[in-house]
Amino acid sequence: MPSRTIVLGSTSPFRRSLLEKLNLPFECAKPNIDESVNKNESPIELVERLAIEKARAIIDFPNALIIGSDQVALCDGEILGKPHNFANAVKQLTQFSGKAVIFYTGLCVLDSANNKVHSLVEPFAVHFNNLSQAEIESYVNTEQPYQCAGSFKSEGLGICLFNRLEGEDPNALIGLPLIKLVSLLKLHGFDALLEQSKVS
Repeated sequence: MPSRTIVLGSTSPFRRSLLEKLNLPFECAKPNIDESVNKNESPIELVERLAIEKARAIIDFPNALIIGSDQVALCDGEILGKPHNFANAVKQLTQFSGKAVIFYTGLCVLDSANNKVHSLVEPFAVHFNNLSQAEIESYVNTEQPYQCAGSFKSEGLGICLFNRLEGEDPNALIGLPLIKLVSLLKLHGFDALLEQSKVS
């Protein structure tokens, strides 16, 4: 078995599937936190704080490396979250048409044994095509991206909405920047590659 228990502080199927790429056993736990924006808090400050709070909210694992993550989209200076329904998804994508949208993903790894935290924020820019209302509605009806910040699934049909992606790690757009996660785990003395020999 690996030297430490890995816990993903999220029940998101998207983050879960991303973490599976590292070929390490892990557990998932749901963090219950207040995700409200603090007064005068920037998007970068918001996602880093929430990532840390999500990791700290997982309390049933006394000797684990706990991963917290949070994401927001920013367009025209406005923070945009999950649309939750058809009308809001259409509204978001209509606003994005022909523009660049910046996604900020907060990432944190907490060592529950000593309460040590390493965290960062990973930006990723999505440049949207000029989209017709028919294209937007067809996309939303087909993929129903109601639980996705930005109203699209880049790992699916959402790729048709873009003309360019700009960032260091495409996994960040889906909600878990794996390149930076591996580096944060290393700061805690956990090498994802060396741990492979312990995976049965």
